[in-house]
Amino acid sequence: MAGCRGSLCCCCRWCCCCGDRETRTPEELTILGETQEEEDEILPRKDYESLDYDRCINDPYLEVLETMDNKKGRRYEAVKWMMVFAIGVCTGLVGLFVDFFARLFTQLKFGVVQASVEECSQKGCLALSLLELLGFNLTFVFFASLLVLIEPVAAGSGIPEIKCYLNGVKVPGIVRLRTLLCKVFGVLFSVAGGLFVGKEGPMIHSGAVVGAGLPQFQSISLRKIQFNFPYFRSDRDKRDFVSAGAAAGVAAAFGAPIGGTLFSLEEGSSFWNQGLTWRVLFCSMSATFTLNFFRSGIQFGSWGSFQLPGLLNFGEFKCSDSDKKCHLWTAMDLGFFIAMGVIGGLLGATFNCLNKRLAKYRMRNVHPKPKLVRVLESLLVSLVTTMVVFVASMVLGECRQVTSAAQVGNDSIPLQVTSEDVNSSIKTFFCPNETYNDMATLFFNPQESAILQLFHQDSTFSPVTLALFFVLYFSLACWTYGISVPSGLFVPSLLCGAAFGRLVANVLKSYIGLGHIYSGTFALIGAAAFLGGVVRMTISLTVILIESTNEITYGLPIMITLMVAKWTGDFFNKGIYDIHVGLRGVPLLEWETEVEMDKLRASDIMEPNLTYVYPHTRIQSLVSILRTTVHHAFPVVTENRGNEREFMKGNQLISNNIKFKKSSILTRAGEQRRRSQSMKSYPSSELRNMCDEHVTSEEPGEKEDLLQQMLERRYTPYPNLYPDQSPSEDWTMEERFRPLTFHGLILRSQLVTLLVRGVCYSESQSSANQPRLSYAEMAEDYPRYPDIHDLDLTLLNPRMIVDVTPYMNPAPFTVSPNTHVSQVFNLFRTMGLRHLPVVNAVGEIVGVITRHNLTREFLQARLRQHYQTL
Repeated sequence: MAGCRGSLCCCCRWCCCCGDRETRTPEELTILGETQEEEDEILPRKDYESLDYDRCINDPYLEVLETMDNKKGRRYEAVKWMMVFAIGVCTGLVGLFVDFFARLFTQLKFGVVQASVEECSQKGCLALSLLELLGFNLTFVFFASLLVLIEPVAAGSGIPEIKCYLNGVKVPGIVRLRTLLCKVFGVLFSVAGGLFVGKEGPMIHSGAVVGAGLPQFQSISLRKIQFNFPYFRSDRDKRDFVSAGAAAGVAAAFGAPIGGTLFSLEEGSSFWNQGLTWRVLFCSMSATFTLNFFRSGIQFGSWGSFQLPGLLNFGEFKCSDSDKKCHLWTAMDLGFFIAMGVIGGLLGATFNCLNKRLAKYRMRNVHPKPKLVRVLESLLVSLVTTMVVFVASMVLGECRQVTSAAQVGNDSIPLQVTSEDVNSSIKTFFCPNETYNDMATLFFNPQESAILQLFHQDSTFSPVTLALFFVLYFSLACWTYGISVPSGLFVPSLLCGAAFGRLVANVLKSYIGLGHIYSGTFALIGAAAFLGGVVRMTISLTVILIESTNEITYGLPIMITLMVAKWTGDFFNKGIYDIHVGLRGVPLLEWETEVEMDKLRASDIMEPNLTYVYPHTRIQSLVSILRTTVHHAFPVVTENRGNEREFMKGNQLISNNIKFKKSSILTRAGEQRRRSQSMKSYPSSELRNMCDEHVTSEEPGEKEDLLQQMLERRYTPYPNLYPDQSPSEDWTMEERFRPLTFHGLILRSQLVTLLVRGVCYSESQSSANQPRLSYAEMAEDYPRYPDIHDLDLTLLNPRMIVDVTPYMNPAPFTVSPNTHVSQVFNLFRTMGLRHLPVVNAVGEIVGVITRHNLTREFLQARLRQHYQTL
């Protein structure tokens, strides 16, 4: 296995701990985009679209600019601020709803079951208590799984999908109202059902959906409810609001508005400015204080006291007044924290390996089967989890002495955090007076309460209990993440890591004799180490944990631990969210390219086989192009016949600035011919320009003859191209690589809108007689434009002509064929582009670069081909 590092990596071959394998051949990697079911990886798919973050400066947009003044600009900015405030408030209310009902259902479940256990411990009918617990958990999980069947995108935490969206990838259905409803109700049922999941991750997804939908004032799920709200009808505005919503979700989950802002910045948003930073922070603050206001009022009746900043609060860390030797942490402890970071990174890498293996198994053996199988899998996980929790709480726990210090320590937890938690105190199952069952205290409590017990309970937990709890919880949490229920990973990772940290503290206290150690600090560092090893977040996670603890002195140890955990985990595999992004085949762009990729130029990675339109094109030609291709943008070109001879002579400077080698030309031509043979035959094929006499010259066996024929025919004029003759897959190689002067770029959605609204003119008229559309009319169908295959165009005269020049983008970002890949990558990612035309020195378009041409897999494939041609 290539890329393995060290003995641990060699031991983890079976669970894919190592880096990517280098087993693909250059031929297999020539054209990426199809999911290849190999053992180790799934290649990026081409059916994902990119967001249009770049503005289209066409005539309708310029008309809007002409009417703009400072007063309207200030009004537009004011509406933006009002929208982000509304997003923050709504996200806080969503968090309040989830927390209230999850707490209510959990309280009902534990209240009934605990009463039954206490009664049956005397009568010997614990099996009845187990059946009651199974009944509650299976029912809740069944409802959660059914909601995922309604909207499959609602499964999981949603963070990988939101990360993709912020990166510029349009994931279908990810920000729909139906997704939000299924996510919100599903996660409260999942948490109440006793699964080892959290509600904090889904809160981030929920906030992003609120951010995407609220400024639109319409929803595809509620078609009849529409408002005439003319603002924010573009992917650019929508992605900014999604960034704000995701940050508000983090802020509501952890009471960490600054951490939420940094999360939105760190985890995907490629385009960022100062104005967006302020709006995102304001949105996060709004969500935090909305949730805080209502939770404090509902739980304590003290409206306006702001005692509960987030769904998960770690409480106050402080030593007992009676222990004069205790310190939260000392400089000597940093060595232990670094070691815990290393172990946390190794544990996180192992967790990710196992979860990736399980996810691939589900993709091959569960997902292809009927949807009922997914429900049955969720019920099986719930059944096993319930059995383990019940049996471990009753059998594996030890009775530990409750000391007065423990009681003081328990009181030191801020009452506003735990007084209303269901059974947040210690459990005394089968233990005599003045003792408690340590395993039941961890397992038979809500996860947030168990975390608080590990952070603040001064009484000792048995090392055996902590070790057993860690192993069981680690295994079940790894199995649970990925089933068909809404599920977060933050709380399970924190709880698992807190048990690990508390175990380390117990060992250091009991066996090494370090009496100054504060167990709560080690539990917090262990939680940070394991969570950092799983998710590999650094900046935002450090700030989130500091804000959750409300203790700035923990900043240095948390930051060091997270950095060490990330570096250790990255040595073996990616973070859990990046792994699931890769399993979905999403073409995610990294922050920057590898150094050796600068050996490639734009001409090496671009797509040279272009499908283009002319400034004035017949309707039948546009329909043919739209129905026979899947491209989302088309260059608007005119033929450059003046450079035809130089092009055929191979003049690199005048023609295409591309190092045309015989093999590369023939490879592209052969690949295009292979694609043409596999394309479906469409009824509109008679509209195409058929050049059958040239097709036979593309046979691989006639390589030398082909170039000779091209040189011999270099003075032969090209076939006449009228507006009704669209580019065809039957064109020969020389026709496809003809010199074309680039004038602009027009999107598929724009062409469809022009056809739907009948924007055209007849041959006997001038293009000035063509109807003009306003910017509002062009954006009316956003974000779901009609599909060309669903349109009835029989009323349109196919001989009518469409002038696309007023609606194209006449000045998109372009690059030279000689531009290095790092420059192309930085321009594409920073500006949030969707298409990047490659234009030579004389204005001829020679290719187009999209997101798929900049993925790590595609660049590695092109680099291998580059090495082979040297």
